[in-house]
Amino acid sequence: MEQIREAILSGDRAPETYSSIPLPASYRGATVHKDEVGMFEGMESRDKDPRRSLHIDDVPIPELAPGEALVAVMASAINYNTVWTSIFEPVSTFGFLERYGRTNEYAKRHDLPYHVVGSDLAGVVLRTGPGVHLWKPGQEVVAHCLSVELENHDGHNDTMMDPEQRIWGFETNFGGLAELAIVKANQLMPKPAHLSWEEAASPGLVNSTAYRQLISKNGAGMKLGDRVLIWGASGGLGSYATQMALAGGATPICVVSSAEKADICRSMGAELIIDRREEGYRFWNDEGTAQNPKEWQRLGKRIRELTGGHDVDVVFEHPGRETFGASVYVTRKGGIITTCASTSGYMHEYDNRYLWMNLKRIISSHFANYREAWEANELIDRGLIHPTLSRTYSLDEVGQAALDVHHNLHQGKVGVLALAPAPGLGVSDPEKRSRFESAINRFRGA
Repeated sequence: MEQIREAILSGDRAPETYSSIPLPASYRGATVHKDEVGMFEGMESRDKDPRRSLHIDDVPIPELAPGEALVAVMASAINYNTVWTSIFEPVSTFGFLERYGRTNEYAKRHDLPYHVVGSDLAGVVLRTGPGVHLWKPGQEVVAHCLSVELENHDGHNDTMMDPEQRIWGFETNFGGLAELAIVKANQLMPKPAHLSWEEAASPGLVNSTAYRQLISKNGAGMKLGDRVLIWGASGGLGSYATQMALAGGATPICVVSSAEKADICRSMGAELIIDRREEGYRFWNDEGTAQNPKEWQRLGKRIRELTGGHDVDVVFEHPGRETFGASVYVTRKGGIITTCASTSGYMHEYDNRYLWMNLKRIISSHFANYREAWEANELIDRGLIHPTLSRTYSLDEVGQAALDVHHNLHQGKVGVLALAPAPGLGVSDPEKRSRFESAINRFRGA
């Protein structure tokens, strides 16, 4: 593995250099173990500790299938799906791997007693499988996390509609929180040359998810002048939605949970900010059994105070159960609530009178197709959107990194170094970097 690292750090990107490096028998990866699925039974979600369930193991390199690439991972990042995997909620991911393993001979590789997790990476292609011709060893890449078979006709208009679409590193094995990873060639995208490895790794899942949910015709289709309510606006997903709203000529109304997070939104250029903790919104009673419409009304009034009397056109919704009733209420007549994830719970409740009688629309959104992910990556490459990386851990510290995300202790994204020996490496276009340096530092909270 050291020979691979040295070649990458040397800056040599000749295909023959990487093709000639012998592959090790195994690599280090962050895993969960099938025989530990029941370790947190009976515990509240918040008390489940990823530091207990995430392990760093030496795992064998599987055979490459046609259409795949083996990537040396310089850096990765933590997403909430890694938290779900690590606490075995809402279900164990081994069920996904078992079902995938029954589909074909190559898929059997994924059904193992361990799951190498992670849905982001930045690194260098080492090998490609049969049939791959657009990507070569030595190319610097990032990966988006849609793994799709594309045998079914339903996937050919929008690959997110393919009945066999899976999230790599969550519903497949050999994910990005590791020294090596296996991806399909149609997950690869060029690494932005002005970013370090950890900066380039961090946007993948959340930037693409925010793009589809807010910008794409498959999501809210945000337009110039829209007022957009963004929950968790300084976080891993919301920070990209905030940037997109600002870059697209919309007005974000940023909902955060602390003065520090409010300052992060201001550093991004947002002006309309609601600190829900300071203002004390309580959308549910103490038992969590009933919502309080008066709190919805209070939030709506606060939004109108900030916007000069206007309700919001779009709500960027991802907390789920805790906030969904309020989101439906505060959206303007004819407006859109676009929803993904549900980090506070999947069982949403809202008063349908405010939806149906006011012709509002709920649009579901889940990750992004390859075209949407490519367009979102181009926004990063052009310096229109910047990584919101707040902290970087080593691979050995991946359990702590996941715990930080689980407990919402992070700002923006949390990065993880794999083969990169230190933060700040991997910038191959320093001149381009200099043009965006102040913005990059600002979005990192520097």
